[in-house]
Amino acid sequence: MKIILKYLFDIHSSIETLQIHLRLINDFNAFRDNITIKRAVERELEIIGEAVKRIIDTDSNIEITESRKIIALRNRIIHGYDSIDDAVIWNVILTNIPTLKEEIEKFIEHYSD
Repeated sequence: MKIILKYLFDIHSSIETLQIHLRLINDFNAFRDNITIKRAVERELEIIGEAVKRIIDTDSNIEITESRKIIALRNRIIHGYDSIDDAVIWNVILTNIPTLKEEIEKFIEHYSD
């Protein structure tokens, strides 16, 4: 299960990097108006989605909350780049990323034993 642990660390690292990118962004308007930050955040969400997909492909018994939605968001960012809704991305950052981070940290602890 070393490969699963690698993907979990990839997710965790992307979440931490995402949070670094957002450290000076206080609200949606600041996010929406900063193309560099938006692109950086989208890239980290792509990595998270790909790592979740690889985990599920490796072991379908691992249950990551909203895994299908995470993968779908990754696909939307990559393939539907011209129709990304900044408000959706901002909502994911505020509501889903903190929960995902907690969950991934528990998985890392479990798979590190």
